[in-house]
Amino acid sequence: MNNTIHTSKNNRNYTPLVVGLSIVVNAIILLLFFSPIGYRGEVTFDLTIFPRINAVLNSFTFIFLCAALYAIKKKNIIVHKRFIFAAFTTTLLFCVSYLSYHYLSVETTRYGGEGFLRSVYFFILITHSVLAAIIVPLALFSLIWGMTNQVEKHRKIVRWSMPIWLYVSFTGVLVYLMISPYY
Repeated sequence: MNNTIHTSKNNRNYTPLVVGLSIVVNAIILLLFFSPIGYRGEVTFDLTIFPRINAVLNSFTFIFLCAALYAIKKKNIIVHKRFIFAAFTTTLLFCVSYLSYHYLSVETTRYGGEGFLRSVYFFILITHSVLAAIIVPLALFSLIWGMTNQVEKHRKIVRWSMPIWLYVSFTGVLVYLMISPYY
């Protein structure tokens, strides 16, 4: 297998696509949280399956990202790409599951912990939520610049996107573990 980096550049401008997709995804999430839109009919199954699925998908994303990081440190570009595609796949599935849950759910679950753990939970939740919104365009630009062999741009952005994406996927699991007793 060939692990060399091809230096051909794609001159296509993906910025409008990335910015547009990032705005749409984040706007849908905000609308589901802060507006009355959503499903108002009867749901005949236990919706708490979605947060469990989300935690599993976040776990896989974290593992795939760690494996991708290890592969690129070993200069194995092909394996790196495969794990990045796997991370994007589990993230996309997470997004579908997450949006489905918040569309179908009448109310959000409230954290019931107290004291120091309550502060820790909200710190993790707030940083997770803010960085989750930020990672959408960062991860997409990282993917596009990697796929189009814009190596210098890719290297510069992944210094930010990889740790943020790792944090978001890991803290997504932590948020689930902390709030799961209250479903």
